[in-house]
Amino acid sequence: QVQLVESGGGLVQPGGSLRLSCAASGSIFSINSMAWYRQAPGKERELVAAITSGGSTNYADSVKGRFTISRDNAKTTVDLHMNSLKPEDTAVYYCNANIKSRAYPTLNIDYWGQGTQVTVSS
Repeated sequence: QVQLVESGGGLVQPGGSLRLSCAASGSIFSINSMAWYRQAPGKERELVAAITSGGSTNYADSVKGRFTISRDNAKTTVDLHMNSLKPEDTAVYYCNANIKSRAYPTLNIDYWGQGTQVTVSS
């Protein structure tokens, strides 16, 4: 079993900052890419930021220059540092990881966290 557990969401005023964290645990052989997605009410889930095992990053245009994704491979965690938050950043944020489990070490499987709410409002 593999689990992703997110933390760090909440309510913040426009222009404020938040840090989201996600920890992977369980029977993990290796972790490939890790990412953060978000889904606002009435909208489709979208990629916010992703990071490979080698540290290469990719960001949605809407968050470039404001958000930073980082990961600690030793601790199997990924963080999303969000600055200059805007009301349009309000959404449920989901952690995603592409993982080889010990049970199936030749398969790359996507796992998802339960989601954490981020609300940007005055």
